[in-house]
Amino acid sequence: MTTRRHFLTQLSSLGASAWWVPTDAAIAEVDPLITRSRAYAGGGQIREGKVTLEIAPLVDNGNSVPITVSVQSPMTATDRVVGIAIFNEKNPQPEVAEFTLGPRAGHAKIATRIRLATTQRLLAVAKMADGSCWTHTVEVVVTLAACLED
Repeated sequence: MTTRRHFLTQLSSLGASAWWVPTDAAIAEVDPLITRSRAYAGGGQIREGKVTLEIAPLVDNGNSVPITVSVQSPMTATDRVVGIAIFNEKNPQPEVAEFTLGPRAGHAKIATRIRLATTQRLLAVAKMADGSCWTHTVEVVVTLAACLED
């Protein structure tokens, strides 16, 4: 038989677990996009901003989806983008593309086409010459899936 004190103890522990806020490390373990982007950034901090990932929010056919990634940067010798990576959440191969930009690149902008398996998030990360990393994440709804493994 449960006593009142035992019942209240169980109830309070249940309430405490409902208000538990996960740490960044706990989120990174659960979210594969964060894990992959941190690996690309060399474990450093990734900040939101400077990067714009352009893709249609609703894609009819996931076989060939145009995307563009642009980064706000003056592209000078000391202040420039050195790399851009794109990751996805649910494709069989989560690393979509990785681009290296040299010192002669005039603009920090890439455009390509990708395949999307299903509705998912995409994340673009830009590595700067000073070691900082910037990101942008978008949600894409795919009506006709592509690149599924049988």
